Amino acid sequence: MDIFLTNNLTNKKELFIPKKKTNVGMYVCGPTVYDDPHIGNARPLIIFDILFKLLKKKFESVTYVRNITDIDDKIIKSSQEQKISTKELTEKVTKNFLDDCKFLNCENPTHQPRATEYISLMIEMISELMKKGYAYENKSHVYFEVKKFSDYGKLSNKNLEELIAGSRVEISENKKSSEDFILWKPSNDNEPSWESPWGKGRPGWHLECSAMSKKFLGDEFDIHGGGIDLIFPHHENEIAQSRCANDTKVFANYWVHNAFITMANEKMAKSQGNILKIKDFRKKMSGQVVRLALISAHYRQPLDWNEKLINDCQNTLDKWYRVYSPEIMEVDIPEVVLKPLYEDLNTPGYIANLHQLYEKASKGEDQDIFISACKFIGLFNEDSKQWESFKKNKASISEQEIKKMIDLRNKARENKNYKEADEIRNKLLDKGVLIEDKDDKTLWKFK
Repeated sequence: MDIFLTNNLTNKKELFIPKKKTNVGMYVCGPTVYDDPHIGNARPLIIFDILFKLLKKKFESVTYVRNITDIDDKIIKSSQEQKISTKELTEKVTKNFLDDCKFLNCENPTHQPRATEYISLMIEMISELMKKGYAYENKSHVYFEVKKFSDYGKLSNKNLEELIAGSRVEISENKKSSEDFILWKPSNDNEPSWESPWGKGRPGWHLECSAMSKKFLGDEFDIHGGGIDLIFPHHENEIAQSRCANDTKVFANYWVHNAFITMANEKMAKSQGNILKIKDFRKKMSGQVVRLALISAHYRQPLDWNEKLINDCQNTLDKWYRVYSPEIMEVDIPEVVLKPLYEDLNTPGYIANLHQLYEKASKGEDQDIFISACKFIGLFNEDSKQWESFKKNKASISEQEIKKMIDLRNKARENKNYKEADEIRNKLLDKGVLIEDKDDKTLWKFK
């Protein structure tokens, strides 16, 4: 079965055909490690993890590169605010990021380069751009001259004037034109710096990804991914500098972007004050719940993060675990089950297939297919005992408190105070406890 992906370069859903028949190259923009990742950052981690799995099923060799940006103005500013070195900050945040990936049950990429390891390649690329007349230096700053690249704006599907009007462009008297973007900038004495032909300094953010993708995937490759907010200016600038430095008509053939996470239909962002960090979820729930929630909507559609979504996914997994068994061997998943994923990573369609498979599995049919299909998208990475133990450990109420509340509820029922009895039941439910009246006894369990 063929894979189809929506390509933002053409604004069409297209048949995916790799440059090399059996080998696929994919680059996805990773985190800038100035602060711990939030739940919005988790969406591309999971979406491209599933795409990685799908590509590996279809092709003999898949090289997945996801970078770590460990030098950037945001990092310098954050380290100064926290009064720690940039190295201490980036190591701390990188560790938390990798722990988040493990929590979300994401596979490791083939390569995970850090920007500071490839500064020499960035200097080489800048030198090449200057030699070919696409870049210029002014007062130890080096800029890419946008008007020299006629295809600028094709990914955004806008002309230059529209792009500039709709974005925050850095103002500097060192530039020839406002749209020109930085390739190299000087560092102050207390900032990280590297020697270069233009003096001690550091690379621009956009250039870092161009150099690292070239290192591991070559001048041209198949898929470039990331969040929709990276289309402009980051990905647009990557295309410009890479194509000009490498003398190519193409940088990446398919551009795949996920939409935002929202809360109360507002984009999740620091400026909105609605950031939820991934690490905070580790104390509250299984990573499987977060993972299922983040693929419950199609990756190209906004996803609103709310308690109902979390509870629904928790309940779904709780139900699915009733037919899980670690003794059952994984089997090949029928193409008809996988079909939604082949159709532009339609995860809601795939989840609908899982619900149908569960109904069969609960009757003793195709249990191996159901379990294999769940594992394929990164679920069932905890056995049933771990899942139940997790729920007990995370419950915000002790067994002694539960029994005390059940006694109070029983007394309320004896006194025919059914309103109070219902309130106690709901309080228990809010704390993850289900109760059932059976044969003059009240039984309870964690949901």
